[in-house]
Amino acid sequence: MRMSGFQVLHGGVVRDRLRSGRGFPLKIKRLPEDFQVEELTRFSSGGGAFALYRLNKRSTGTPEAIDEVARRWKIPRHRISYGGLKDKHAVTSQFVTVLHGPRRNLAQNSFELSYLGQAGQPFTPQEISGNRFSIVLRDLSEAALERALEVVPQVQVAGLPNYFDDQRFGSVGFSGEFIARPWCAGDYERALWLALADPHPDDRTDERKQKEILREHWGKWPECKAALDRSHRRSIVTYMADKPPDKPDYRGAFARLKVDLRGLYLSAFQSCLWNRMLARYLKQEVPATNVVDVQLKLGPVPFFTGLEPDAAERLRTAQLPLPSARLHLDEGPMLTLVTEVLAEFGLELRQLRVKYPRDSFFSKGQRAVAVAVDNLTAEPAIDELYPGRKKLSLTFDLPRGSYATILVKRLTEH
Repeated sequence: MRMSGFQVLHGGVVRDRLRSGRGFPLKIKRLPEDFQVEELTRFSSGGGAFALYRLNKRSTGTPEAIDEVARRWKIPRHRISYGGLKDKHAVTSQFVTVLHGPRRNLAQNSFELSYLGQAGQPFTPQEISGNRFSIVLRDLSEAALERALEVVPQVQVAGLPNYFDDQRFGSVGFSGEFIARPWCAGDYERALWLALADPHPDDRTDERKQKEILREHWGKWPECKAALDRSHRRSIVTYMADKPPDKPDYRGAFARLKVDLRGLYLSAFQSCLWNRMLARYLKQEVPATNVVDVQLKLGPVPFFTGLEPDAAERLRTAQLPLPSARLHLDEGPMLTLVTEVLAEFGLELRQLRVKYPRDSFFSKGQRAVAVAVDNLTAEPAIDELYPGRKKLSLTFDLPRGSYATILVKRLTEH
């Protein structure tokens, strides 16, 4: 799924490439069937106003499928609810509810919607208990395969650190800056520039050209408007062009960005802060002999390895708060942890809030430090698509909000 040029979900191409710690390449999502996700839930259909469906889709994003359902059944979009965004380049299964929805199935080329019954409430992210994954890693060398198989028993015992993975940070462009950081600091011009003009490695050719126009004509809004193609971006530039040149309203322009995009900006920044908190926490709690670095998009982070079951259980029962100004902490190690991470961005905890517009806010809650990887199996075989190479088929369950690609990186990187 692409939104204003930003890669929001993991993938973007069918052949995603990762690189293991000693330089061995591997491929995931070579075929849609190589990445399968099944949503798990205890949600019941005991009667009510909400029609409950199972959405099975292939090579299409969840929003695209939902939009097509709304179009075909002529249903207002706000009556449709679902739990999570499932990968576009995959075969996935998830649950959907429609308020007063039709009690029938819907079949399209890329998805099927199967009616399951009626429910008394909408299906939301909180209804997801976990996800079941089936993933095939391809184009592995013998050495990379052996190393991955050596790590599997460690993961079965200790689980994984619960990092947010790279797909959470799709809005970060070449600048490396998070849009929410200047937004929180009240620098609306910088936030708007990052949202509209910051180049991104996944930009298409037309997207690159539009951003080049913005960078070249930034501040000269009538000229910028004349050069841009018709788009949501151009409508924001039009708003700026209609203002007196000596009184630019960057705050008002930023508020005209789509609210779902602004929500993604906040989620990305908060997730980065939480990842840095987790990295510091693990370095404090895990002996250096049981720590290995694994490369994520934003840099290397520590993973634990070779933990005894009791040590692993202590990590799985520990939680770290999602940082925001609504978080109230007493003096102690946790406040110190949060304060030190925010200081890396020149912010204090009280600044981690949205002053304007009021329709966006940081999430509040706790996130587990580590998670168990349940029912993990690993089956090696000859890769039929890459002569002379090996593949590894993985099946496993993860709790809601945890990332399968973190397991892939743990198995294939130091």
